[in-house]
Amino acid sequence: MSKNISIMSSIFTKIINREIPAYIVAEDDKHIAFFDIFPNAKGHTLVVPKLEIDKIFDLPEQDYLDLMQFARKVAKAQEQVFTGAKRIGMAVIGLEVPHVHVHLIPLNDMTDIDFGKKVELSEAEFKDLQQQMLVAFEQLK
Repeated sequence: MSKNISIMSSIFTKIINREIPAYIVAEDDKHIAFFDIFPNAKGHTLVVPKLEIDKIFDLPEQDYLDLMQFARKVAKAQEQVFTGAKRIGMAVIGLEVPHVHVHLIPLNDMTDIDFGKKVELSEAEFKDLQQQMLVAFEQLK
């Protein structure tokens, strides 16, 4: 087994395999995007390759490029849904879950990317935003 692939499935692999629920907002054959359930800002989305690798720079080059292309499409959908945001920020931290993931966060000021700051959304708010994102992402195809 490769040193880059974990023995146990990550929480993200469980989401990919539909073993646990998530507010999925975009998906293709190699990637999935879903709302962070402990968001820094409304619309905080995680973009994840379906290939379970711990560190982003351990991805094969084409997989890395494909992930960035998919993340760009998700960010473009976010721009349509979260029109009040000044921009969509991107962060790759990768310490909390041993599975590559990109944070896409609608930003209005620098505190929106502060990972110590969290906002609360109701299930109804998550579902409404999820539907808006699904429509926006689909329109980009």
